[in-house]
Order: sequence, then C-alpha cells, then structure tokens
Amino acid sequence: MKCACGKEAVYERKYEGTSLCRQCFLKSIEKKVKRTIRKDKLISPGDKIAVALSGGKDSFLALHIMNEITKNRKDIELIAMTVDPGMKEFKEALKRTKEACKELGIRHYVFTYKSALGRELVEQISVLRKRLPNVRKKDICSCCSVARRWVLNKEARGLSVTKLCTGHNLDDEIQSIMMNYVRGDLMRAVRMSPEPIPYHKLFIPRIKPLREVPENEIALYTRLRGFRVHRARCPYRSGIRFEIGDFLDSLEKRHPGMKFSILETFDKFLPHMADAMRGSPKVMKCRNCGEPSSRELCNTCELWGD
Repeated sequence: MKCACGKEAVYERKYEGTSLCRQCFLKSIEKKVKRTIRKDKLISPGDKIAVALSGGKDSFLALHIMNEITKNRKDIELIAMTVDPGMKEFKEALKRTKEACKELGIRHYVFTYKSALGRELVEQISVLRKRLPNVRKKDICSCCSVARRWVLNKEARGLSVTKLCTGHNLDDEIQSIMMNYVRGDLMRAVRMSPEPIPYHKLFIPRIKPLREVPENEIALYTRLRGFRVHRARCPYRSGIRFEIGDFLDSLEKRHPGMKFSILETFDKFLPHMADAMRGSPKVMKCRNCGEPSSRELCNTCELWGD
C-alpha cells in the first residue's frame, strides 16, 4: 500500500478508505486532536489543566499533545496527576509516569487510595469479599474506577485546577454512550457533553481531547513515537463496558465508520436530551464526604465505607 504522498503506508484507515505512511499518520492524529480542542473549546486563557496520567497509551498521548499545545503559553499551566491504587501491577506504570513528566518538565502529583480513602485497593478487596462472598472481578473494577474519579476530582480541586484532562478515546466514549442507553441513565448521558461544563461548583470540568480518536490508532501512534507506555492490562478489568466494547469492535469490523456514526448521532441528540432533562434531580453533596453526587450517599462512600 502507498500513502497519498507516495511513501510506503504503515496503516490502512478503512473508515476513510485511505492508507497512510508513518509521517502522515502521526500528523493526522495530531491534527484531529487539535481540531477537537478548538471545536469543543477545551482550553481557555488562565486555565490550570491537570492531565489524569495512568501510564497507559491514552493518557500518555493526551499528556504529550497537551504539553505541545500549551508549553509556550504563559497564560496556561499544565500539570499531571496520578492515582496509585497500591497494586504491585501498577508499579511499572507509576515509574513510567514519573519518567515522562520529568522528561517533559511537567509537575507531577501522585495520590494514593490509602491517603485519600484509608485503604489500598488490595485491602478494599478483602473488605468487599467479607461483604460479598461471591465478589466478582467487575465489582472490584467498579470499586476502583469510582474511587479513582473521586480522588482525582477532590485533589484537583485542592490544587486549584480549572479542567481535568482525561485520555478517553472514541471507543471509551461510545461504550459509555451505549452503557447509559442500556441502563436508561439519561442524567449521566447528558453529562457527557464534549464541552467542559461545570455541573456543580465542586466538580472539576473534564476535557477529552482524544474523544474522536479510535483506540487502535492511539496504540499505533504511541508505538511509532516510541513512547514507553505501560501496556499490561489490569487483572480486575471486567464488566459490561468490555462486553459492549467487543460488540462494537465486531460491528466496526463489518461496517467501517460505525463508531464515528454512533458518536456523531449522540452529539446531535445531546442538546435535546439536555432540554428534556431540565428540572431533573440536580447534582448534590454527599452527606458523608461532601463531594458532588447524584444521590445522598455517593458511590465511593457506599463502596469504601466501613
């Protein structure tokens, strides 16, 4: 295969019907991310942006591109935040996040479940097993993801962060869209707006610059750039999200471009859903920890409480 520029292609982009060489592929990803940032108004003068850095391919790409865009802007500060769950499997990832931030000259903050919630994840798993004798991987996965979001939001607020940048890619977004549809959770769906909206004064708006980039293209980009990312999967990775992901992958294989169609359709419906949900229960404060929640007791306190 040949790229349009005449060089040997390294990637066939079936949903566009194009083949790209290394240089054109890398430029196309960077151009797409920068376009998303402009279109969704993700950056504003005076922002202090924290990249949620896990050590995986998505957050590494988000960190590098956000650094490239902001490094010469004196009106924007970029930092990185990592949540260490205290698992031995995460040690290598944590090491790589520290190396990347040191190399780029980005201030890096590391927080732990132990300091924020009183227990490391392995300790929390023991608590869960006492409560639920038949605890499943998906219960542990949910417990960890809920706590990570809680810690990131609370600590970002403590650092006076104005926006929290996550590495959510196209696949992550459409999986969430389908999950919210299956569960009938319109309130959560409405909060998936691509633009950074402050739903509550204690909630740090999220920005997702990789929202329109497929996961497999992020994986190829990080390999071609030689990023030393952590590629091992968490041993507790499980749940309906990944079942939906497998279904969407098979659909995309048979019908290239289907993932983009799902996202585009959702974005068209989003303003109408927001109008329909006006007057619905607002985000409130958790009665236990005081963090923003859709219920009196937030998921984190419910799962991590004694």
